[in-house]
Amino acid sequence: MPAKVNSAFMKPMTVSADLAAVIGKGPMPRSEVVKKLWVYIKAKNLQDPKNKRNIVADAELKKVFGGKAVVNMFEMTKLVSKHLS
Repeated sequence: MPAKVNSAFMKPMTVSADLAAVIGKGPMPRSEVVKKLWVYIKAKNLQDPKNKRNIVADAELKKVFGGKAVVNMFEMTKLVSKHLS
């Protein structure tokens, strides 16, 4: 029996303009959005070296994070979901 896929997580979502500036244009599933965010964060070295769970936002990510300079991974997921519809 195949594993049940969380279809809400896999459903392609519309990506806001601010988020698209970071990860590219949608639609894409939430799982892909998160994956691309991490690629961006790692490529730009935006993880706090003292606490890897914290993301230090650059100008583009600040727009996605509602103006916050630093967010943790869990908060990031919540803030990003506001940019998906």
